[in-house]
Amino acid sequence: MENIYDVIIIGAGPAGLAAGIYAARARMKTLIVEKGIPGGLIVNTNEIENYPGAEENATGPSLTERMKEQADEFGAEFITDEIVQIDLNNDIKKLTGRVGTYQSKSVIIAAGAYPKTIGCKGEREHIGQGVSYCATCDGSFYTGLEVIVVGGGDAALEEAIFLTRFARKVTIVHRRDKFRAAKSIQEKAMKNEKINIRWNTIVEEINGDGIVESVIFKDTVTGEITEKKADPADGIMGVFVFVGYKPYTEIFKEAIGTDPHGYVITDEKMQTNIKGVFAAGDIRVKPLRQVVTAVSDGAIATVEAEKYIDDLVF
Repeated sequence: MENIYDVIIIGAGPAGLAAGIYAARARMKTLIVEKGIPGGLIVNTNEIENYPGAEENATGPSLTERMKEQADEFGAEFITDEIVQIDLNNDIKKLTGRVGTYQSKSVIIAAGAYPKTIGCKGEREHIGQGVSYCATCDGSFYTGLEVIVVGGGDAALEEAIFLTRFARKVTIVHRRDKFRAAKSIQEKAMKNEKINIRWNTIVEEINGDGIVESVIFKDTVTGEITEKKADPADGIMGVFVFVGYKPYTEIFKEAIGTDPHGYVITDEKMQTNIKGVFAAGDIRVKPLRQVVTAVSDGAIATVEAEKYIDDLVF
């Protein structure tokens, strides 16, 4: 007899793991498919301060590892594979990966989104060690320090304003001579005494021994190279990158409704435009992408998937 799951969850970040916990606990036959290391983007965060109930000194890896353990304990199956082909239009959904083919009565897409990077030398090496893509997650760690914000859209300016709650000084670095952000946000940023702006500038290199100690800038008009060093009294500075996110929706776009940016469109029940297919976490259209909203999405998606399965007639 064919092995048919009640629910297949694509992605093992907080949304996928929460969905797996709820599904397996409800005695649903559950498979979680993850192409990489379980945990999602939060594994790059060294300290978790704003997740309700998190243990003192909790980290991204420790929090998601516990989530995975819970899903394991309730009986969820895990497999490492990358889904490359989908057939979602029938009562039994078919997912084809590089390793195997899987069938399920319902699917929860929790593949997440990833931040676009600067692409400069030293960026990858300093992720979680001075380079961040989330002001809400990491802003408080730079209380009283200087930080650099890279970007010129709404998110960059909003996050720069947010960071002024903690940082002594915030320098916005933008490659052009004007922002793309809404006028109202621009005005608010420019009025903030803690914010300094470097126009026509890109980050060429991020340097430091385990922490960010200096940043190399290049003027896009003159080509001039300058270096910004951390204040000797601080010894460290932060670099926050907000040049956009990209959801992992390439293989779903033709079948599932997405917005102009590629994020999956759902209703409040996490239901997509295809019956029995749900989306949760950073991959869907939503106003806030945080662990706390991701796990909420995952729980809702599973409860609704269970209701959907109960109504199926084979």
